[in-house]
Amino acid sequence: MDLSIIPLCNSADLVEGGEAVPFDLVHGGQTCRAFAIRFEGQPHAYLNRCSHVAMEMDYQPNRFFDDTGQWLLCATHGAAYSPETGACAGGPCNGGLVKIALSEADGVVHWHTDWNLRPIEF
Repeated sequence: MDLSIIPLCNSADLVEGGEAVPFDLVHGGQTCRAFAIRFEGQPHAYLNRCSHVAMEMDYQPNRFFDDTGQWLLCATHGAAYSPETGACAGGPCNGGLVKIALSEADGVVHWHTDWNLRPIEF
């Protein structure tokens, strides 16, 4: 299995509780949108796909946090997820969000491929 580490954005692009940085990848053979956020100082990334109904979650482009900055919300059905783990925290969810491994070094955030998470081939 060939795993890669792919530059995503500058560390400064992920603002605590702010807008997400979107990116595209292939998950299970389908092109999907994903997003990265910063929560409690750490970067986290997930597929932009609610576990209740497989649709994108942001209520405005790249906006996922509720008003308190403590939960990620699905704009369509109100499912709430932990920004740290992607686990369902309330509302209509069937499990949690698909987490994407990130690392941060030297002012750059990278995402890590996995057996079912690959970059889009051009």
